Amino acid sequence: MKFICPQSELSAQLSSVSRAVSSRPSRPVLANILVKADIESQSVTLVGFDEVLGIESRFSAQVEEPGTLTLPSKLWGDIVSRLANEDITLESDGDSTTVTLTSSSGRYEVRGLSAEDYPSLPTVEEGEAIALSAEALLNGLRGSLFATSGDETKQVLTGVHLLSETDSLEFAATDGHRLSVVQTTDEAATETPAMDVTVPAKALRELERMIQGYNSNQPVALRLDETQVLFDLGAQRLTTRLLEGQYPNYRQLLPKQFARQVTVDRRLLMSSLERIAVLASQKNDIIKITLNSADQSIALSVEAQEVGSGREDLPAQVTGEDLDIAFNVRYLLDGLKAFDTTEVQMQCNAATSPAVFVPLGETKITYLVMPVQIRG
Repeated sequence: MKFICPQSELSAQLSSVSRAVSSRPSRPVLANILVKADIESQSVTLVGFDEVLGIESRFSAQVEEPGTLTLPSKLWGDIVSRLANEDITLESDGDSTTVTLTSSSGRYEVRGLSAEDYPSLPTVEEGEAIALSAEALLNGLRGSLFATSGDETKQVLTGVHLLSETDSLEFAATDGHRLSVVQTTDEAATETPAMDVTVPAKALRELERMIQGYNSNQPVALRLDETQVLFDLGAQRLTTRLLEGQYPNYRQLLPKQFARQVTVDRRLLMSSLERIAVLASQKNDIIKITLNSADQSIALSVEAQEVGSGREDLPAQVTGEDLDIAFNVRYLLDGLKAFDTTEVQMQCNAATSPAVFVPLGETKITYLVMPVQIRG
């Protein structure tokens, strides 16, 4: 094997693919990245796989001798990232799995392993590919991923639920304390085939990163079978195992009507919450919001005994009776950061029933947060 490519290109590709390499692999070869140099297409393909998540990435290179082998992900990546930003040459002799990296700054030898034991990425052949615009996917991921659970014992809640209906795609995520639902209409999809699956958040975070660097106007192709999902971005592909289990019926959690509504400037609210969160962090991150319809304002306050207290008043459009309602400030900030509008609306009924936050704009996000009971 022998190929020449820019250091910056190889370093970026390794950084992306290595995210699918396990830090505790079940066997030595899975600590490596599979390298395939193809002389006909003058391209190099890299593959990382932890037996659940797989990332495959192809890029152009000057291939002089074809070949396939595996190289240790961390060591190889660390060396390449520190080389000068210029063309580097990578070559191995015959059947040897030792690779020599050459650049103006010197030569490095890295020992790899044979590609024979490297597992193949799962193939997803069933059904037609679903075409989704990169923008619709990105909007759905940004508005839902933050609400997934980090608790591995609640396995199905560690993913985002994807539900399709005719020309729209719904993303839903909940950790039991909050729920985010994003509805995206997809111009790219002529008719979205039925989809009702839960995809691990870890894989979707990598997909989000890949889409942010995706500069094609072609839609992303999605293929499904009973256990796997494949996202195809042309030069990059991501495959992952679907999460098993019944996703909660989250739609029944969303209240149909509200007794109170508050409209407030999103950035103003975020700034106030970030300041008051400093004190709230001393008291379980809990803050109180007081609705005042007479003054058309809301007050954010925190009482952290033995530390201090804080209060901020904000102008707002308030309809309905006055109310004191408390939340975990982190949950509020997570949701507000996912919105991209000037104004946000909070809708609620009582201090103990769920409150819903929606951005006032084109993006259709419904963010439900369970309040915290105020004692005393």
